[in-house]
Amino acid sequence: MPRSRTNQGPGSAREDAPSVQEVYARDRTGVPPVLQCESQPFFGDEPLSTDAYTSRAFHDLEMERMWPRVWQVAAREEEIPRVGDHLVYDIGDHSLIVVRAAEDSIKAFHNSCLHRGTQLRAEGGNVQVFRCPFHSFTWNLDGTLKHVPCRWDLPHVRAESFRLPEARVGTWGGFVFVNLDPDAVPLAEYLEDVPAHFERWPLDRRVKAAHAAKVVDCNWKVAIEAFIEVFHLVGLHPESLLILGDTNSQYDVFEGRRHTNRMINLSGVASPHLRGFSESRVLEAAGRFGLCPPGLSLPESGRARDAIADATRERLRSELGIDLSSYSDAEILDVIQYTIFPNFLVFGGLGSPLAYRARPHGSDPHACVFEVMLLLPLPDGAERPPAAPMRWLAPEESWSSVEALGYFGRILDQDFAMMPRVQRGLRASACRKVTLSRYQEVRIRHQRRVLDEYLRG
Repeated sequence: MPRSRTNQGPGSAREDAPSVQEVYARDRTGVPPVLQCESQPFFGDEPLSTDAYTSRAFHDLEMERMWPRVWQVAAREEEIPRVGDHLVYDIGDHSLIVVRAAEDSIKAFHNSCLHRGTQLRAEGGNVQVFRCPFHSFTWNLDGTLKHVPCRWDLPHVRAESFRLPEARVGTWGGFVFVNLDPDAVPLAEYLEDVPAHFERWPLDRRVKAAHAAKVVDCNWKVAIEAFIEVFHLVGLHPESLLILGDTNSQYDVFEGRRHTNRMINLSGVASPHLRGFSESRVLEAAGRFGLCPPGLSLPESGRARDAIADATRERLRSELGIDLSSYSDAEILDVIQYTIFPNFLVFGGLGSPLAYRARPHGSDPHACVFEVMLLLPLPDGAERPPAAPMRWLAPEESWSSVEALGYFGRILDQDFAMMPRVQRGLRASACRKVTLSRYQEVRIRHQRRVLDEYLRG
């Protein structure tokens, strides 16, 4: 197979190994156009400050200038299917009640009574009004004032000016996004090309089959950045090198795209670290890891990737009842992951039917809440089952204890065992800098560049 070396900037180059696009050129099924595009700009190689992960002042600036101005995922539509269904979404000191106010309307109200500021809702559920638990001021689901106790003593409270303040709401792919900035760009503009890329993988036709959350002892960016590169496979997940490409992954930051970027990580191939690793050994390893039944033989093509793709198609057809004949091997197998700035990772194709969300844990820059959602395709004509409730994991509970996550839970356990060590190391740094690779960590550099733009105001 020919090898490629794509220049990324002065003195920078890709791994001297078959690229994602070269592997796709050999795939028997071809790939859709959305996976044929690539864009790898050079974002420099200067070190970045550790203050972004450790500084209280930096955290406070994020809370002032970034979090109130970005679109962020607050819920899945299926979590609030009935009128009155709602949940509470917190980010720092901000708190929103995300509610299905009518059959065709979702709203997000600031979770604070207009009388003396009491939190209106401490948890989700179903209500027909929002009643303050302190003095019983009451609002309708559309935010209009319904009841003022002792009305005779509050003649100055006028219904038209006493509506619950709202955040902006937008929906895409079954997700409910919120934005605290009334002047923010529309969600469709903020998402850039992501909706077009996901037309083949409609997320509104997915079911939230599992949802787990955990408080992690690291900054929210440490958690996000751990998943937007696979440079760390050789150190943290060496067993995965048998079945995953790493240094020949494709990292895309498309020109003019501020809030989104992408990674494609090949599956069913050996890492370039294992040069000369035979196709039969790749297939054997895939059987051990549960990617395919053990004992499969290589097909006539001689490619383990083909056999693993066929086995995966059959497994998904059997388990989920969906026809995958129109999907390419790449869509069936590979890790195709998109970032939506600042804190949401969502996977295309069917190889990793997941979504991740990270956010600060209260006002602590050294802790975050991390969530994992398993989003499975809904067969055509099937009735949508209830969304799986979110399960909070105790500090001693592992991600692998969430049975529905399967293989992904074991990988997540390895990642999250490392994150507190990363945070402790950042706090102990003498040089107070981090040094990033030019290509494999370009998405981290892109994220930090956009964050800095927000913090500059």
